[in-house]
Amino acid sequence: MNFMDGATLIISDDIFYQGVLYSIKKSKECLQPLFEGFTNSLESIKLTGNLKECFINIRLYHKSGTTVEDFIFDKLVIEDNGDGFDDENFRRMNVFRDTRKGFSNKGTGRIQLLHFFDEANYKSIFKNNEGFIERSFMLSKKFLNKNAIISDKGSIEAKEKERITQLTLTKLLKEKDQYYYDKLDIDDLKKHIIDRYIMELCEKRNVLPSISISSFVDGNLKKEISIVSNDIPELDKKETIDLYYHTLSSDGKEFVKCDKKEKLHLTSFKIPDRCLEKNEIKLTSKGEIRPYPIVKLECLKAKDKIDDNRYLFLLSGDYLDQRDADIRGSLLIPTKKEFKEKNSDASDMFNEGEIFIDDITDVTNNKIINIYDKINKKSDEKNNEVETLKSMFLLDEDIINSLEINLNDTDNSILRKVYEVDAKIIAEKDAKMKKQIEELNNLLTTDDNYQEKLSIQVNEFVKAIPLQNRTALTQYVARRKLVLDLYDKILKKEIKTLKDGGRINEDLMHNLIFQQSSDNPGISDLWIIEEDFIYFKGFSENRLNMIKINGKLMFNKKFEEEENRYLNSLGEKRLTKRPDVLLFPDEGKCIIIELKAPDVNVSEHLSQIDYYASLIRNYTIEDVKITTFYGYLIGENIEDRDVRGHVSRFEHSYHLDFWFRPSENVNGFNGRKNGNIYTEVLKYSTLLERAKIRNKIFIDKLVGKK
Repeated sequence: MNFMDGATLIISDDIFYQGVLYSIKKSKECLQPLFEGFTNSLESIKLTGNLKECFINIRLYHKSGTTVEDFIFDKLVIEDNGDGFDDENFRRMNVFRDTRKGFSNKGTGRIQLLHFFDEANYKSIFKNNEGFIERSFMLSKKFLNKNAIISDKGSIEAKEKERITQLTLTKLLKEKDQYYYDKLDIDDLKKHIIDRYIMELCEKRNVLPSISISSFVDGNLKKEISIVSNDIPELDKKETIDLYYHTLSSDGKEFVKCDKKEKLHLTSFKIPDRCLEKNEIKLTSKGEIRPYPIVKLECLKAKDKIDDNRYLFLLSGDYLDQRDADIRGSLLIPTKKEFKEKNSDASDMFNEGEIFIDDITDVTNNKIINIYDKINKKSDEKNNEVETLKSMFLLDEDIINSLEINLNDTDNSILRKVYEVDAKIIAEKDAKMKKQIEELNNLLTTDDNYQEKLSIQVNEFVKAIPLQNRTALTQYVARRKLVLDLYDKILKKEIKTLKDGGRINEDLMHNLIFQQSSDNPGISDLWIIEEDFIYFKGFSENRLNMIKINGKLMFNKKFEEEENRYLNSLGEKRLTKRPDVLLFPDEGKCIIIELKAPDVNVSEHLSQIDYYASLIRNYTIEDVKITTFYGYLIGENIEDRDVRGHVSRFEHSYHLDFWFRPSENVNGFNGRKNGNIYTEVLKYSTLLERAKIRNKIFIDKLVGKK
């Protein structure tokens, strides 16, 4: 037996925990730490083989606040009498992504405890061949500077001779979480636990362990409640559904059904409407409800009641258990649209296929209609409503049949869907437009009535353009006008937050031009800088080591010892830098844009773009050979003598009021040839005036100016 007086940090040589905590994001669910603890307790007591003899106790501690009604969260304690942290379980706790525990675990749940609480203290009494042993250890971010998250306080012979494991969570890290837990009461806790674990609790309804929830104020017990069988709704029906995998066709245009399939279990509950707010389909994994992705209930309206009941449908199965994301609460199941966007060559790289949320939605709704006659009747009523609309507005039968219409669709949304997919009309209009373009062959610019003939052709061409296309063009120009007006108001500090004394920070300008963390320049307003920029591939505020070109990570290579030393020297992780904007217009070319707050002296950042260019030139994979760079450093506080004093090769262009450096070397290292970079330094106000001039003729037409 090993007796230890002090605590020992468990340091990993194979894991960089700062990176782990960055890659596994904090859950949006404030009660995620409770769910992590409760799940672990459930799994631990299952291993004993006798649930009815087991317990899970949850204790919520508050301190008195400044008034009688105010309370301050102190700690949360979760305890059980499961197997506990014997040597094998403790070893698994120390290995990130250790899945040997079973229950389809990914071994990442503990990260959520670190995201929410400063300390997660464990005390576990377990039994082994030597008797009862007590082990204590703590999880905390405070050890990250040593690349550790666990402080092991060791194991001793236990005084108590019964199994018990206790998790104590203290010191919330974020103010908003503290506010949530300050207001938390045990009745809410009970409801959240039942909602989250309804699948698990339903299956164990007749052999439930003892589950108690207690509230303490200033250390004194104030209230205690339990979760018992009567709290759990009884299962109404349980069916099996088959879900087939699909692959993209060779041309990438449609999905093809595969022979491979998975089985899911559909469990349904009829619950009094006073106890269930709305009808829903929920995905479950390992006995827990998973809020994302959403499976739409299309055969029944959310608020519909049938015989004073509403319906809850739960989907479960091994397939869903295996799709758990690192952030508990989400399952990695794409929509067909998402898959197409991310896998244009999926037919080559993903031959085994994929199951999509779209298919889960369709198959599940069809199954529900088949097993519930009264829900089927509701669906028939909606079909009758659609028939009435079709007759009233002379809607095309083929278009109606091609639409996905569900019970939650209103008359308005159905009509909107019809007009959006009016493919036949658009095809006819396209043919007419082609005819007008061909008529241009008969026009001569030397004819006396050339302008008159051209006007006739223009008018006919406009008639052939579908109304929705003309509307889209109007919206496009109108959007540009509004963006430029907003840009102007920000610079003049006329928007509310700036009138109230706020500062024009870099984020405000950045998000106006290109939303941070976006990788879609096509929906950005980069046209403010240059029109062509919206057509290029690009990234906004993304880490260098996460950027992909043609589906490959740019910096995914094995670095030589000296390269690796440099990239991580002086306490920096250079490849985690985030350039404001990177665009890739063509092979071998890169545009780098850096945006500074208007009150920042831009001249102090003249070398930043060169630095990013050097990293991209020298440390990207061999497939990415970028040699030509274009840099744009944008701010408002710019002094000519500062710019040319810091970097003498910059010249001032008096015509358009900007500074430029025609060409400079981007030095290559380790055998790579030098690249070159052209750089401009511009003011926000200059960009605004340029953009206004370029768009003036369109905006004037829009608002009716001559």
